[in-house]
Order: sequence, then C-alpha cells, then structure tokens
Amino acid sequence: MSSSDKPSQGFADKDGHFRRKDSAFRNNISADPTSAFPAESGRYVLWIHKGCPWAHRTYIVRALKGLEDVIELVVLDDAEKKGGKMLWCFSGEKRDPLYGFKYLKELYEKSEPGYDGRYLVPTLWDKKTEKIVNNESSEIIRMLYTEFDAFIPEHLREATKGSMGLYPPQLRSEIDALNEWVYDTINNGVYKTGFATSQDAYEANVYPLFKSLDRVEEHLSQPGHQPYLFGENITEADIRLYTTLIRFDVAYYTVMGCNLKMIRYEYPRIHDWLRRLYWDEGEKTNGGAFKKTSHFEVYKAGYAAARGVTIIPVGPVPDIMPLSA
Repeated sequence: MSSSDKPSQGFADKDGHFRRKDSAFRNNISADPTSAFPAESGRYVLWIHKGCPWAHRTYIVRALKGLEDVIELVVLDDAEKKGGKMLWCFSGEKRDPLYGFKYLKELYEKSEPGYDGRYLVPTLWDKKTEKIVNNESSEIIRMLYTEFDAFIPEHLREATKGSMGLYPPQLRSEIDALNEWVYDTINNGVYKTGFATSQDAYEANVYPLFKSLDRVEEHLSQPGHQPYLFGENITEADIRLYTTLIRFDVAYYTVMGCNLKMIRYEYPRIHDWLRRLYWDEGEKTNGGAFKKTSHFEVYKAGYAAARGVTIIPVGPVPDIMPLSA
C-alpha cells in the first residue's frame, strides 16, 4: 500500500472534523412472502469485516438468533483506501465465494452499475435478484430479530421471547432514547475523536465521549439496569454499545486518542457489564455469541492501519480480563 493509499488520510472534512455519511441502500427483508425481499433460508448473504463495529452488530445478532445456516456469511479481511474511499477487500489470493470478487466495490457495481457512493460493511445481499438489500446496520439487525423466525428453533424466536426479546415493546422508547446519544457520542464519538485532524476538533469530541461513558456508568447503577442495560435480559442497546466498548481498551484508547480513562480501571460497572457479555457461553448468548464474534488482534491491527501507525500496540494484557477479576 503506497503512502497515498493509507486509510488514515482523508477521513476528516476540511475543518478537521470526522462526519459519517448516511447509508445508501435501505430496503427491508420481510417475513411476508409477497414482499420485494421475502425471508427465505439460503437466499441472503451478509458481508462483513471483523474489524468493523457496525458490521459486528449484525455478526452478533446472526449468532444470537442461530441464523448461521439461514444467512450465509462472507468475511472480508483487508482494506485499502483509493480515491478518497475505503475499499474493503480480500487479502492475497482470497476471493469471495459467490462471484470471485476481490473488492466489495465490485459487488456494489454489480448491484447498481455506475454506483459512486461508499462501499460499506455490513452489506446484506440478495442472491436471487443479485441486488444489495441494505447496508445500514441498525436496520439489518432489526430484520434479523424477527423476519427469519420461521427458520429457527422456537426458543430463539423474538415472538416467543415476548417481553424478554432483543427489542421488546415495553422498552422500545427507552432503548431508542439511549441508542440516540450512545450512537452520537460513543459509537461514532470514538471515530470523531480518533480521526480528527485538528486539536479543536479532537477536543470537541473527546470530552463528550467520556462524559457519555460516565453517563453509562451512572445508568448501570440505577435500579432495573443490571446486569444488562435494561435489566435481566440482553437487548439491542447492549449489542450496540458492546461493539464499541469491546474495542475500547485495545484500540480506541491505544490508537485513536480516546485516552482519558480506560474501561477496565476506571469504569467498574461498565467493565463488569462488558465482561459478562463477553464471557457468557450459555443459553442467554446462544453459546457465546459475543465472545465468538470478537477478534482483538483484528481490532489492534485495523485501527493502527487506519491511523497510519506502523507499530501495532501489543497491550493491554490481557485483551479482556476474566470475569472474576
């Protein structure tokens, strides 16, 4: 990769601030067989990169819901930056199993010839129409909650879980409210901090990031907010926050300038919550959906490359502490 192609260049706008652009494909898969994209086993493919926290949301939900045999997974393992765009791709001689593509860009161009937008993971692909259905993670995970329930065991279905589901009716307004500020100042806040190219832009985002982490710590101290964000059951809010915080100490703190505090030392309630999700390999996580989709070495190498850092941090050790610590 030449110096002009390093992913660290060009993420921020001219004023030094990183601003995330909207996703372009926003169709929905439905359990309704008459819909444009009806739920069918084996029809859809989820494209991800293990380093991306937005893709990680869908990776977790696919595992939580037991959809591994229903929705095919294609894992890109490299990235390049050319012409101001991130190009997710396969390394070496690896190619995708559908069309032999090296770059995710090629899938977008197959779906929509002449497409000139961003090439994002996750991408949900329809093999029958050969079209991209959706590349917005927050929408994809909600499709996975409910629309494929006919193809999975009854105990994993959202309707069966009722008030204990991932997005239960009685908690939706509270989950949506928490998601809103978590997204802006934490999920996206680490990027607005790490990819800032001016001191003013950096400081404008690093302090709100930690103020919101303080707010999560306080949230977890309140009645009804343990052991998970909204009580005894894992919800969408836990999934969306987890994918940022599992990367925090090993990558955002060490590489992205998010270094006012570490989760493991200065946020005891968040630390307990994070470890509980990671280490659980029981029924609640369908055999370890969080642990088996988390890849620390990918995070360290990926964010170092994104920042143009040639030395990959080896710490902290361990990547995540045992639950008993």
